[in-house]
Amino acid sequence: MRTHGWRGDPPRDDAEARARIIAAAKRCIDRFGPKARLADVATDLGVTRQTVYGYYAGTEDLFVATAMSAADGFLDRLSIHVEPLTEPAEILAEAMAYTFIRLPDEPYLAILLASGHAATFTQGITSPTARAFGRAILGRFPIDWDGLGYTDADTDDLTELMLRLFQSFVVDPGSPPRTPEQLRAYFQRWLAPLFLQGAGGGRPPERAPSSSCGGS
Repeated sequence: MRTHGWRGDPPRDDAEARARIIAAAKRCIDRFGPKARLADVATDLGVTRQTVYGYYAGTEDLFVATAMSAADGFLDRLSIHVEPLTEPAEILAEAMAYTFIRLPDEPYLAILLASGHAATFTQGITSPTARAFGRAILGRFPIDWDGLGYTDADTDDLTELMLRLFQSFVVDPGSPPRTPEQLRAYFQRWLAPLFLQGAGGGRPPERAPSSSCGGS
């Protein structure tokens, strides 16, 4: 454990150190918004930047960890929001709309999409962290994935599809951007039928066998 600084009150172990760093990162996001930096976190804690680097590889790593620490609360609210729905495809489409609409009001999640931190999201949309978050969302829904015939690989594919679609709306929300009502109607009209083939209509279609390039 690294104990330099900490305003004279070093953490007892690495777990406490990480918890303090995350708490400080949230305070800095509250104070500075998207402009928050790792240096601000170090100053808040009374440690050097190198101390923070000892626990997190860099600014992006730290803010990803901060976002994930706030994920449980968001997932709880999302689960409550879709609870009245019964059709799997409708649940997925509404979850996409709700997440996109609510993201600006989720400061610790939204920080990943802001200037200076967007690369983490736009370039790492299929990263293990993003996939874990996507799988956590799917796991909160009242959907019997096994009963629908989904394997773990099928669920991974669906997670990737939803993340890639979500990314496209974040990168380019449209001109002019849709209102929440318009966005919800758009997702319900176009994404629900897309998800229906797998989630609402039984087992997803079999994967096409891989083939080598070249003519016969």
